[in-house]
Amino acid sequence: MSILTQTSRDYSAFEADLSGAILNTRLLLRLLKWLKPYWFTLTVSIFLVCVASFFAIVLLLISSIVVIDHILRYETSVIVPDFGLINLTEGLAEYTGFSTLFVACTLYVVAQAVWAIAGHYHRVTLTLAVVNGLRDLRRDLFQHLETRPASFYDNVAVGRVMTRVTNDIEALYELLRGLGSLIGEFLPFCIALVVMLSINVETSLLLLTYLPLLAVITMVFRRYTRRLFRLVRQSVSALNQNLQENLNGLQVVQISGREDFNYTRYQRINANNLGFETRSMRHETIYTSFNENIASLAIGVILWFAGGQVIQETITLGSLILFTRFIDMLFHPIVVLGEQINILFRAMASGERIFQALDWDESLHEPENPVTLPTRSRFVDR
Repeated sequence: MSILTQTSRDYSAFEADLSGAILNTRLLLRLLKWLKPYWFTLTVSIFLVCVASFFAIVLLLISSIVVIDHILRYETSVIVPDFGLINLTEGLAEYTGFSTLFVACTLYVVAQAVWAIAGHYHRVTLTLAVVNGLRDLRRDLFQHLETRPASFYDNVAVGRVMTRVTNDIEALYELLRGLGSLIGEFLPFCIALVVMLSINVETSLLLLTYLPLLAVITMVFRRYTRRLFRLVRQSVSALNQNLQENLNGLQVVQISGREDFNYTRYQRINANNLGFETRSMRHETIYTSFNENIASLAIGVILWFAGGQVIQETITLGSLILFTRFIDMLFHPIVVLGEQINILFRAMASGERIFQALDWDESLHEPENPVTLPTRSRFVDR
């Protein structure tokens, strides 16, 4: 009597390359189970990114409003919000006896150090929490796959299973790290937007008109390349599967003299992957060039429009410089968000494959009436 309970299994479902939803909240919530033990590390990471975002804005305010407007130009005709930095600089200069320029430069160095240290440890703590959580997920996935019966691996390519433990886990790593990085991008974005509107509404609105254009172009590009990235992922999976099958059956390949045939087939799969990777790289290069050009165009428009306001003394020179520095803070999060959408798309498919493997309940079962084997073979005494 067989110790494996045979049931009808649709192994093709396991083999299929899932497309993945854009946002699968059920999957994300389930993934949090492996991050829950590291909630303190994640909380520290979020706190540090808030600190880094605040000091990123402080750096720009010190260099433009405090140093250029207040110290170098003695600007008093236009009131510009400095968020207490001018009073802090003057107070420290009076207390220490140093010049206001020296104190402002010292504050800049201190702010730069705090920004760098907070940003560094934000990335460290975020990565630490993510890699520990995914280590536990990889361990549980391996433990689960180890208990599947031999019939499962007779029907499912081992290369596909290996892809779930390696490539798909790596895709989740990129997703979780990217979501953490988005917080570090959009916090300065929001703070910079508040500062810009408090300085000059007209210039701020002019700069903000570029954001919808950049967002639309980004979404169109990512939608176009989504299918291409899926083909890249499928070709990598095919490479892994072909390599694993060849190495596992190497003796049979050599005995049958199929080395040249298998090499030609692997070359064809490899060339297919190269074609998809090359197309992906070409599109990314075009998109990067577009982003750089639209940022340069925005700087040119700001120099023209805000420059006229400086001449008319409606804004200060420091404010003009501050607006040009804010362009990257406003544009970069949109670009990063577009990148994360593709990563999110790939990770959703990877997450579906991982949890599909974890939920695969085919297993060995002991029979209800097991056969009792004799203690000695009947051939022993012969």
